[in-house]
Amino acid sequence: MNRPTDAHHLCTFTVGPYWFGVTVDRVQEVIRHQPITRVPLSSPVVRGLMNLRGQIIMAIDLRRCLGLPDAGAPSQAMNVILRGDQGPTSLLVDSIGDVRQVDPEQFELPPDTLRGPARALIVGAYKLANKLLIVLDADRAIASAVPERKFDERTS
Repeated sequence: MNRPTDAHHLCTFTVGPYWFGVTVDRVQEVIRHQPITRVPLSSPVVRGLMNLRGQIIMAIDLRRCLGLPDAGAPSQAMNVILRGDQGPTSLLVDSIGDVRQVDPEQFELPPDTLRGPARALIVGAYKLANKLLIVLDADRAIASAVPERKFDERTS
């Protein structure tokens, strides 16, 4: 996502003390906690798979993607279901917010001092009246859960 030039809408949610948003055109739906089946040997950011009305969806723990400590009660996580090229994916978040219209004049790119795993996942932030709304790069968050495949020449 480049610097926005037009006003657009973000679906907001919290992860730890941070307030995030993703563009609403990426969001399929937001739902309460769903049972998740753990997948052995998967990436640590993948909490598991969930069944959403007969469709199997990967659930990604956004806390782990951002390098934050696990929540005390992961069973209370909410799901932001995102549309993607490979089908829907769930981002597990602490709470769901609302839809906010944002003005591109309030947008700032991430500072050069931002380090750690969050650096690659943050597009920038909107400076609103009383807090920052951090824009999440949904594609990179999803990609962080699926490491590149490496094939052994003997098996290909």
